[in-house]
Amino acid sequence: MSVNASIKRSISLNKSTHSLWFGPRQSGKSTLLKNELRDENFFEVDLLQTDIYSRYLKDPSLFRKDVEYQIKYKNKKFIFIDEIQKVPALTNEVHLLIEKNANKIKFILSGSSARKLKHGNANLLGGRAIVQQLFPFIMKELKDHFDLEQVLKHGSLPGNYFDQPELRVEKLKAYVNLYLKEEIAQEGLVRKLDIFNRFLEIAAIYATEIINYSNIARESGTSVKTIQSYFQILSETLIGFELPCWDRSLKRKLSKHAKFYFVDNGILSAIKHQLKDPLDLEIRGKMFEQWVINEIRAMLFYSGSEQQMYFWRTARGEHEIDLVLAQSGRIKSAIEIKAKKKISKKDLLGLVEFSKEHPQANLWCLCETPSPYEMEFELELERGRDGQGKRKVSIKIVNAESLKDADIEKDILAPKTIPITNFK
Repeated sequence: MSVNASIKRSISLNKSTHSLWFGPRQSGKSTLLKNELRDENFFEVDLLQTDIYSRYLKDPSLFRKDVEYQIKYKNKKFIFIDEIQKVPALTNEVHLLIEKNANKIKFILSGSSARKLKHGNANLLGGRAIVQQLFPFIMKELKDHFDLEQVLKHGSLPGNYFDQPELRVEKLKAYVNLYLKEEIAQEGLVRKLDIFNRFLEIAAIYATEIINYSNIARESGTSVKTIQSYFQILSETLIGFELPCWDRSLKRKLSKHAKFYFVDNGILSAIKHQLKDPLDLEIRGKMFEQWVINEIRAMLFYSGSEQQMYFWRTARGEHEIDLVLAQSGRIKSAIEIKAKKKISKKDLLGLVEFSKEHPQANLWCLCETPSPYEMEFELELERGRDGQGKRKVSIKIVNAESLKDADIEKDILAPKTIPITNFK
């Protein structure tokens, strides 16, 4: 077994029900699902194989006949369809087979594009299947194999993580080219591939920043409406996602525009043609932020958490926090992300300002400090509030290691007992 295949993922296959698995290309969907099914009697349909793809594309009903044969004569208990988005019509056949065979068989479908299924009017099994998502490797999964500098520059896609640097670079270049050729060009998602390619490079430059559709449209040479549709394509083909801004406040005006993040640092580096370049401080800061955002996003999904992710920013941009976690309309945690070892009082002013309106929230600064510690501030309160003039604000300063054993649901990112530094 390869090192890649031996990594225990944070999610597993529920064999008691049908499931639909999404994840970017090379996130390890096929490896995970085949490992989970290795001791089962299953029938695999790999739509990346040209002959199989062509056969079912021409006549999807052949798939139903093949599966009925496998059930009746081969006693198959599981049917695994890889890259289902390539022939969306097969979901109708799956639906029919589920209706006809009830508890005899379980279907496992995987895909790297939700867009093709959604826009192809695919039958998503009418609520009969659970939807799962697989992300690139996270720190908790890699354990001793985790290398922060590698992750910041080349990401953590299972398809190339354990390769030598030179091969990893070539694979990431091919990854982006394959995305443009197969997901975008062949599927006819855009009319002008050259403009989309230009947009992709500009979107990469503005990654981790607030989306300004007008500026990106002007630089790409197309309309705002087109740029909005391009960002939707990136999200639906699982290359990236938008992080909305928390906009609920009774006391101040907040920004309402979203930020955009790519799902893996290696993909971003490949789009920007920076796979071999050293990371300067500014770029490293953005890569560190994107990695942490992706890490926590995956952890929330894998844990089954109902918390939602936002960032917080005042309308004029005086104060900003990289990530806030909220549930049922109430903010639970606020996290500032800094790619630096020494944290100053100035670095935490956004969290302090945020705490004035959200005193119940847990405050964190996730950075590269050698050891976690806690900083306390005395905050001047409005006269008459709580009958006091001051309140202590506590901010925990933690490092990336805290993500290995973090319990996001319980807001635990650091040890309970850590040194305290006071600031007034």
